[in-house]
Amino acid sequence: MTTLALTIGITAAAAAAVWRALVRTTVVYEGHCAVRYRRGVVAEVLEPGLHRTWRPSSRVEAVDLRPQYQKVPGQEVLTADGVGLKLSLAAVYQVADVRAALAAAASYQQAAYLVLQLALREVVGARSIDEVLSQRGEIGAQLAEVASGPLAAMGLRLQSCDVKDVMFPGELRRVFAQVAEARQEGLAALERARGETAALRNLANAARAVAGNPALLQLRMLQAMEASTGHTFVIGRSEGSLP
Repeated sequence: MTTLALTIGITAAAAAAVWRALVRTTVVYEGHCAVRYRRGVVAEVLEPGLHRTWRPSSRVEAVDLRPQYQKVPGQEVLTADGVGLKLSLAAVYQVADVRAALAAAASYQQAAYLVLQLALREVVGARSIDEVLSQRGEIGAQLAEVASGPLAAMGLRLQSCDVKDVMFPGELRRVFAQVAEARQEGLAALERARGETAALRNLANAARAVAGNPALLQLRMLQAMEASTGHTFVIGRSEGSLP
């Protein structure tokens, strides 16, 4: 019995070792999938769960299906009117076709970065600096339109694309600061002019009212005397008045 048990144990251990050598156990987590290659060709796409595959002739590669956030920082772009700007871009994309994404490039992440970079140069390069500053929302929408096609061909679905930062050269920043300062000074001067015009208009209306009814001036003087305390008012009289 002892020899038989030992033989069974050795056989079971050998069988387990052979099993581990020949069979691969793969766990695919939620939000992911796995591609099983058999002799270098995609055999199937594994859904989340526990899978066993034949180790000698197959290979398994995991793919993240969750949204991926891609930042394209500090891209120097020349606008249509010859102004050099530095822009950064933020995009969100997701793997929609696993087979296409893995077959399109050695790294679909790097390929997506390049597509977004080229789209940014194309869209911004067709606009003047004033259009870039005033149409940032429209630029994001056009970037998404330009980049969606090439990304879809790689099995990727672009969810959003926006211009994150726009940075100017030092000299251009000073020019824009001077323009903004001049604009504010102009607005302040306009408000002062409006106030002075309103004051002159009120004075003119008052002068016309007094000219048409001189008694208004005396009434206004009486109001001022009533509202004032601690002052002496001297009211003159004309030569023809009574003593």
